[in-house]
Amino acid sequence: MASGEGLREPLSDAADAASDAAHKAQRAAAGAEDHRATSWIESVGQSANGVVHMVIGGIALGIAFGAGGPADQSGAMRAIERTVVGGIALWVVGIALIALALHAFVIAIAQSRRSRRDALRAAGRGIGHAVVGGTALVFAFGGEVDGERATETLSSAVMASPVGLWLIGAAGLVIVGVGVAFVLRGLRRTFFEDVAPPRRFRRLVEALGMPGFVSKGIAIAIVGVLFVLAAVRHEPDDTGGLDGALQSLTTVPGGVIALVAIAIGLIVYGGYCVARGIWAR
Repeated sequence: MASGEGLREPLSDAADAASDAAHKAQRAAAGAEDHRATSWIESVGQSANGVVHMVIGGIALGIAFGAGGPADQSGAMRAIERTVVGGIALWVVGIALIALALHAFVIAIAQSRRSRRDALRAAGRGIGHAVVGGTALVFAFGGEVDGERATETLSSAVMASPVGLWLIGAAGLVIVGVGVAFVLRGLRRTFFEDVAPPRRFRRLVEALGMPGFVSKGIAIAIVGVLFVLAAVRHEPDDTGGLDGALQSLTTVPGGVIALVAIAIGLIVYGGYCVARGIWAR
């Protein structure tokens, strides 16, 4: 009995220390969340995020009318790279989005003591911003990233495992769920939780946010469907990112019309991101 009690004491002390460290991290994150610099980071980061979405929407619009180019983060970075200020723009976008990712992680820590759901949402946004920001920095350093090929390679590796097909299918369902959440957020106008425009601009933000969230949600849901189909068909090449999802629309009846609508919606969503950067709540 004595040995058992002696073992429980160190474990209890370790648990108390971990809990105390977690509370300290949450308090520090809450303080950082309210810092003036945080608003500046979110403003620049969301504006950069908006530019990326506008470029992706423009590329998607080009695909609908027969032009080439990947309509994803990699394609957006290539398009930015070709501009007059391409090099500088890539550095600005990359650093701004990495900073926005760190901002999202801080919010996730701060909100973890209030709402796990909101904390997970913030962490998910952070991961997304980090991926796009990292892609921009890779291009800024002179490298390249092929998002579609990377997704297919990873899918092939996962499918090689005994439970790989189940994992790919489950990932697809999760992605579909994220897409549905975006659509509902647009239809319910709950995006106003994140943006507080002056009264005279509220209609403008609503006109950007509602179709923007719906369009992005549909695009994300299509990505998830491709994952599920890849698992069902045992074909890792059927998985894909945003570019694969948008390209797939050109192969189905009425798909081009849907692609044009989604492309315009992504451009509009980019406008909402800029508005959120200006009037972040």
